[in-house]
Amino acid sequence: MAVSGPKSDAALENGLADHQPGAGSPDYETMVGEGGETQQRLQDERSGDALTDNFGHRIADNQNSLKAGARGPTLLEDFVLREKIFHFDHERIPERIVHARGSGAHGIFECTKAIPDVTKASIFQKKGASCPVFVRFSTVAGGAGSVDTPRDVRGFAVKFYTEAGNWDLVGNNIPVFFIQDAMKFPDLIHSVKMEADRGYPQAASAHDTFWDFVSLMPESMHMIMWAMSDRAIPRSLRMMEGFGVHSFRFINQDGDGKFVKFHWKPVLGVASQVWDEAVKTAGADPDFHRRDLYEAIASGDYPAWDLGVQIFDEAWAAEQPYDVLDATKLIPEEDIPVEIIGRLTLNRNVDNFFAETEQVAFLPSNVIPGIDFTNDPLLQGRLFSYLDTQKSRLGTTNFHQIPINAPKCPFHNMQRDGLMQTLVPKGRANYEPNSLNEAGEDSGPRVAPETGFTSFSDNGERNDPTDKMRIRAETFADHYSQARMFYLSQTENEQAHIASAIVFELSKVVMPHVRLRVLSRLRNIDEDLAQRVADGLSIALPEKAPAARDLVEMPISDALSIQKNAKDGFAGRKVGILFAEGSDKAMVEKLKTGVEKAGGSVFLVAPKIGPLKVKGGTLEADGKLDGSPSVLFDAIASVLMPQSAEILSKQGAAVQWFMDAYGHCKTIAHCPGTQIILDKAGVEKDDGVIPNEMLLDKGPKRHWAREPKIRDLA
Repeated sequence: MAVSGPKSDAALENGLADHQPGAGSPDYETMVGEGGETQQRLQDERSGDALTDNFGHRIADNQNSLKAGARGPTLLEDFVLREKIFHFDHERIPERIVHARGSGAHGIFECTKAIPDVTKASIFQKKGASCPVFVRFSTVAGGAGSVDTPRDVRGFAVKFYTEAGNWDLVGNNIPVFFIQDAMKFPDLIHSVKMEADRGYPQAASAHDTFWDFVSLMPESMHMIMWAMSDRAIPRSLRMMEGFGVHSFRFINQDGDGKFVKFHWKPVLGVASQVWDEAVKTAGADPDFHRRDLYEAIASGDYPAWDLGVQIFDEAWAAEQPYDVLDATKLIPEEDIPVEIIGRLTLNRNVDNFFAETEQVAFLPSNVIPGIDFTNDPLLQGRLFSYLDTQKSRLGTTNFHQIPINAPKCPFHNMQRDGLMQTLVPKGRANYEPNSLNEAGEDSGPRVAPETGFTSFSDNGERNDPTDKMRIRAETFADHYSQARMFYLSQTENEQAHIASAIVFELSKVVMPHVRLRVLSRLRNIDEDLAQRVADGLSIALPEKAPAARDLVEMPISDALSIQKNAKDGFAGRKVGILFAEGSDKAMVEKLKTGVEKAGGSVFLVAPKIGPLKVKGGTLEADGKLDGSPSVLFDAIASVLMPQSAEILSKQGAAVQWFMDAYGHCKTIAHCPGTQIILDKAGVEKDDGVIPNEMLLDKGPKRHWAREPKIRDLA
């Protein structure tokens, strides 16, 4: 009998055995900071369980970066923040740590309304001014090999190649974020990524560590409402909004500054999937969003977004019940309407995915004169992090020379050499000041104080910059008012989707105390929501978690609802038409012509891929039935002879084709011959189950009144 030796422990087999990071279980006390953040502190500071940096320096506050005043900018001397972000930025080789799965395209941005009175940014000085752009959409949590349709935040990053240099507006499809301070970003992403010991789940937040983290971060509750809503499962990249998330600044020629929030409004309107549909889409086509974007551009159906802004001053900001520097808050459009000032159109696919989509590097620090930063502590950390991470991702400080990253205007400086230097600077002017011109040599470029970038100098953000502190402003402490506003602004079945999503996610959480803590937070948002989630999990409601600041009842904002702002019609939508041998070719072509004339596209589906004999000749499908499920389409139609329908009714793929479309509340147009399949699929007649002749009148909209009959929702 073989005898096993002592178990190996990789952490003990090197010279740093006593210094290896481990879980540990020290006694600690949980407190609430000035901004309502969770602080966990050692009870016995003499123990060896203190949190330190990589050089053994004990850390006093792991929640807040060091700022010049409670609402001030983050200080470069914060070595704890810089080390934490530096290590996080270089954890993965060579894939992006977040936003790894991306889709990109080229386009053009055109100013449709000049605003020189509020900003000197060159692109907004004249109506009709334009510049090339590159846009990258992405999921956040999954790796590059994951799927397009998980429940996740989507990145929405736009690189403007302006005459004044590159401007990178790096945002998301949700206007708020999980955390208030960049100090917590590594912790957030560590929690939502695959669990460290087991390497799963991939591209999913439905697991213990994520919900443990957010349950201890009440500031996350507003973002949780968005992430559990249909916003996190978009129908396509062409049908989602984009947001700059932070409050930025506009500065005009006189040096006057105002706050600005950036919005991207899709011309096609905002549309989503339902959860069951998103899951099945991932199986049917893992590249669903990427393919949809590519094919739309290739066919000349160019996606477009209007750029809108919310502009306000410090006096208005000071009167609000929330802090405009807090990235977990938004400004309701009813309070400050979004003013449209430009249009983005994507009109060219990439020539090479790796060279462009994969190598593109977006930097929030890339701004042009007339656009500036604020003291938002999440933004302040991003200004360091994005530049720092490119050294690991792209291997060189010269990543700006990669064509997709290079500006399209001249650039000159004294920086030289470095790995993969492709430029060949001439002369010896690599420092400044110099007087080489006095010896007849080129002396290099010099600063331009009047036209160069200058930061907004006013300290108009209710802050004393002489204070140096790790603290969160008390104005950041209200974590529930806007979460409640978002939830109450949804339609009845949108609220049911949110409750059902939380039930699903928490059903995957193994630790009971985490589920209870989430429920205790939800009670601060809405008692009905908390009760629905508790009922869905079959557990009793715990006591309400104490709130750091009293909730403020905010008016409902209809702009926050997808369904209240839905755009019906065929533009940008795809209709699947099922036919088989003997089908009426004239009817198929009539439906196809009508949909395409209305701005939609048609995908023909049949049991076989080759030419089939039909009434009136032959017809060839675009896709085979069992490889073209109805989740890929916005509406379906069928043109079948009774004998073909009889045969198809015995095939699971055909029955499921109609069952899924019905279950996902889509329009189903059909001929009389299809009825046998509809009966077998359990499809009941309603406003969205119609004769083929009515398809153009009804369109591809969702029929939400059907949902209570087909699905149990929390």
